[in-house]
Amino acid sequence: MDFAGKLQEIKEKFEQINEQLADPEILSDQKKLIKLSKERSNLEPIVDSYNEYNKALLNIEDNQEIINSGEDAELTEMAQLEIEDLKEKTVELEEKLKILLIPKDPNDDKDVILEVRAGTGGEEAGLFAGDLLRMYTRYVELKGWKHELMDLNEAGLGGVKEAVMAVRGEGIYGVLKYESGVHRVQRVPATEGSGRVHTSAASVVVMPEVEDVEFEIDPNDLRIDVYRSGGAGGQNVNKVETAIRITHNPSGLVVQCQDERSQLKNRMKAMKVLQSRLFDMKQREQNSELAATRKSMVKSGDRSDKIRTYNYPQNRVTDHRIGLTLYNLSNIMEGDLHELIEKLQIADKTEKLKND
Repeated sequence: MDFAGKLQEIKEKFEQINEQLADPEILSDQKKLIKLSKERSNLEPIVDSYNEYNKALLNIEDNQEIINSGEDAELTEMAQLEIEDLKEKTVELEEKLKILLIPKDPNDDKDVILEVRAGTGGEEAGLFAGDLLRMYTRYVELKGWKHELMDLNEAGLGGVKEAVMAVRGEGIYGVLKYESGVHRVQRVPATEGSGRVHTSAASVVVMPEVEDVEFEIDPNDLRIDVYRSGGAGGQNVNKVETAIRITHNPSGLVVQCQDERSQLKNRMKAMKVLQSRLFDMKQREQNSELAATRKSMVKSGDRSDKIRTYNYPQNRVTDHRIGLTLYNLSNIMEGDLHELIEKLQIADKTEKLKND
């Protein structure tokens, strides 16, 4: 089907959905209503741009008629200028529509499990991992999303060895998925007396949260250990075995959770993280062949790549995947990730358009 035909088909589908949403029978069925409303919401930006595109084409035709009549020199000149502007607009709208027609990642609307781990660099790496966790927490709060710390393994000087956080809201994976990878920091550590700049790193993994119906785990593949929670706390800490460690034998993945006082709640949380990790692993295996043959500007699936550098002396952040450098590191560390993520989304869509 050609470009115009595909757009017309989408418009007709959009109109059909509008008719269905006016049907009392549909309005009384909550599941159908939610499904159709979501579908309408996804199609609306395409239909609005398509209507705008068609309107521009009609205006070009009207102005061309004025030019062809040749009755009024002044009107002809105005029509010619307007046609030039309208042609530019149609080209822009065509590009916008092509991007809107790119198939959406089915995981984009899902909630996520976000993990931050200290990498090379000793205590400074732990401090940087803690800074990244705070940055993402601030960003999530600014977006109005909900977050819950699933597990936290603290390091010295208030740093973080490993942290696991669940984030819930609208379209989260489609926003945060570009954060997966190795993040590098260049700064003078608090423990450095000579003022020498050190380089250390932390890794970030963002996985779509999956439901039980999407990904089943054989209970026979699991080893579940119960132990006493560690760390600072009230009188109950270390006295009751509520912390859970789950080992998935076939993959070797180990997940633990000790955030809750209830053993059952910790077990449920740990299973949720394990499901997401296994689902993520399976997806990366399926995409490895495609990733090997297709050059991508935003390699969100390759966690071995250094994706970003945070240079404190220069107040600079550089995203190496798209060659973007911003001189507002202090704002970014306070959760102002909007520009970075928007540029990554645009780059990803542009690259997909090239390979379409």
